[in-house]
Amino acid sequence: MPSEKWSQTKVGPPTGTLLICGGEGKKEMLAVFLRLVGDPKAPIVVIPTASKNHQNVGAAAVEILASLGATSVTVLHTGDPKVADTEQFVEPLRSAKGVWIPGGRQWRLADAYLRTRTQQELFALLDRGGVIGGSSAGASIQASYLVRGDPKGNAIMMSPGHEEGFGFLRQTAIDQHVLARNRVEGLVQVLTKHPDLLGIGIDERTGIIVTGDQFEVVGESKVAIYDAKRQGWPKDSHILLSPGDKYDMKNRRPAGLPANCD
Repeated sequence: MPSEKWSQTKVGPPTGTLLICGGEGKKEMLAVFLRLVGDPKAPIVVIPTASKNHQNVGAAAVEILASLGATSVTVLHTGDPKVADTEQFVEPLRSAKGVWIPGGRQWRLADAYLRTRTQQELFALLDRGGVIGGSSAGASIQASYLVRGDPKGNAIMMSPGHEEGFGFLRQTAIDQHVLARNRVEGLVQVLTKHPDLLGIGIDERTGIIVTGDQFEVVGESKVAIYDAKRQGWPKDSHILLSPGDKYDMKNRRPAGLPANCD
């Protein structure tokens, strides 16, 4: 589903920007999202499908965005992949400059949108330089491998039939709420079975801004990086990054370090 230009990068999108947030801090992270979009008058789409209370979640996101100055926000929701695959449903995405995906359960997003025109239009939005942001479930769905995707409960890290994310970050798995909910070791289980993945665990009120194969940490807390090929794994299961730190996902090291350093 990605276009040919995605061969220009290894992990992240070649054009456009991702904002991937670990949960909570809605207004602070939406302020970052709107800054990345760049124009408060630009069309924005909110996709609240991850929540069983999608109407309230969508309305809350619209209210916060409006309080931050956004003037053109559309809520887009369906639980039916046949609807998500129609031209009429995806029309708002074709003119959008930003898409925000709030939290809930990520399997609902996968069940509704994987391999539909909706997913295709999200890739197209990035191709034309747009911004996709998401928090909690809206963070995990952006990876290629979907963690905590089991409809039976969010404590299950790997769930056959629900292990595919949207793939805006290739060869990755993204967890959220990692410090606030004591989830620091969750991605160890995933990478032990799938050692080629890069694991990214994001705490609450914290996010990463992704451009190409690099990201920068923003917010208040930490981001944990898991790499099963890193020296010391699995005893030293992760490294922690702080706000302002940058990370090179292609070479799997903090940005700015020489090739032989972690």
